Amino acid sequence: MTSRRWLVTGLSAGAVAGAAGLAYNAAPTFWKQYARDIRRSVAPSPRRPDWRKWGNRGLHAAWLGHSTILMRINGYTVITDPVFSRRAGIHLGPVTLGVKRLVEPALELEDLPPIDLILNSHAHMDHLDTPSMAALEGKKTEVVMAHSTSDIIDAGAYSKVRELRWGDSVQAGPLRITAIEVKHWGARLRSDTWRGYNGYVIESNGDGPTRRILFAGDTAYTPLFAGLKASRDFDLALMPIGAYNPWIRVHCNPEQAWRMANDAGAGLFFPIHHQTFPLGREPVHEPMERLFTAAGNSTGRIALRTVGEEVAVG
Repeated sequence: MTSRRWLVTGLSAGAVAGAAGLAYNAAPTFWKQYARDIRRSVAPSPRRPDWRKWGNRGLHAAWLGHSTILMRINGYTVITDPVFSRRAGIHLGPVTLGVKRLVEPALELEDLPPIDLILNSHAHMDHLDTPSMAALEGKKTEVVMAHSTSDIIDAGAYSKVRELRWGDSVQAGPLRITAIEVKHWGARLRSDTWRGYNGYVIESNGDGPTRRILFAGDTAYTPLFAGLKASRDFDLALMPIGAYNPWIRVHCNPEQAWRMANDAGAGLFFPIHHQTFPLGREPVHEPMERLFTAAGNSTGRIALRTVGEEVAVG
């Protein structure tokens, strides 16, 4: 497992030069962007959430950037897809070959509260960041992730690591976590196509008010979200809205995200997967502009607009 983890988190120094030459021929646009990004600064987060003011009842959530959301659900603290690195990509010691952030995380790793559960949707490097995962290791922290992805992390460094396939459910503290099918793919590198990819339904069943949260992970449009509708609406739907141009076959656009959330029976819409990494060709603020247009008279259901904002459901 150690050698396999080395393969998916980094490359040997001796292989870098040859790999870089091949990579340039395969993806010259990436390398031109990489060169431009070296000179570009990373903007500070517009807001900084204050989790210390959150109570231990109800639902609190803050957008730290991209698909990283910090939540407290009836006193239980969850973080999704934690990515705090300056770049998302292959880590080669102090160098990372990957896309550079546009904006810093709303909180740094050392500013986080103790984490009870890390919820990971899939193994893509902008969702499963190995330095961030290593920094969050602890014997009081559980991890729930997609099937065939735990080899990327040091599973023994957490209290428990569980992999889920679509339809599987597990109990984590006061939460019931169920993996749902989405329309994406799971390979971290081009050949490891066996890896899973999930969205999740999160339901509280302990003390405190019952809460129901939808974390869509990463997905293109699919009618499957209509099957999640229940007698009780979702309090919060964490929905991706960016990187659809030109990747519409694997990433939904804002109109499709709004439709899927409505199909699932969502209350508040929490937009994610935008404004943080330049993954698509659309202008950085276009996803939010299109989302507000799609919402029409229901813009009050959009929970936030920018990185660092937070929302509370009493």
